Amino acid sequence: MSEKTTHFGFQTVPESEKASKVQRVFDSVASKYDVMNDVMSLGIHRVWKDAMLDWLAPRSGQSLLDVAGGTGDISFRFLKRAGHGHATVLDLTEPMLVEGRKRAEADQMTESLQWVVGDAMALPFEDSSFDVYTISFGIRNVTRPQKALNEAYRVLRPGGRLMVLEFSQIPNDMMQKAYDLYSFNIIPRMGQAIANDRDSYQYLVESIRKFPNQDSFLTMVQNAGFGNAKYRNLSLGIAALHSGWKL
Repeated sequence: MSEKTTHFGFQTVPESEKASKVQRVFDSVASKYDVMNDVMSLGIHRVWKDAMLDWLAPRSGQSLLDVAGGTGDISFRFLKRAGHGHATVLDLTEPMLVEGRKRAEADQMTESLQWVVGDAMALPFEDSSFDVYTISFGIRNVTRPQKALNEAYRVLRPGGRLMVLEFSQIPNDMMQKAYDLYSFNIIPRMGQAIANDRDSYQYLVESIRKFPNQDSFLTMVQNAGFGNAKYRNLSLGIAALHSGWKL
């Protein structure tokens, strides 16, 4: 029986190879990841993350699992908003976590933070362990996103909240074409200039195009068991927030 395949950008690859390919991308870009986020999105990723935290409304004492949490950006924001709580940053790529631990916020929040190397599709945590699960610009890199959502449901406590921030599709064909022109022509060149890595950023652009649109992904969230699931478009749909509850 032939092995199942999946996409790695616009390439078709065996499912067993995708995680290692994604890992090599983020190994390569880890030291420049935060800088590139600012350049690629013209700083707008910060506005999107603020919108995410506004909708999430962290409360004191909550425990967060931030999957594909990389350099800890969401976890730092969550802890500052909550005032008091705990955040576990999980990422497949250890160099991303190493970069996160170097950040000034990490020194100030040592007792409230845990850094874990792990796989979104096989979380190393007990059932019903967390109040909040977030994944930002990460689920499109997972080999089987539905499996990651199922795992999110498993590790959340009853009443727990899922929040996914991901690049999405602009529901206007002309505007989507204009955005594609920018993405495919400019972003890989930025990757070459800033991170000396065109190929990784070519993959990142392609991976956005292969990800399900807002309504399709909403169905996946619902299929994982989440109730009161809904989404909000950000910047006309360049990105989208999906929210769900473990009821």
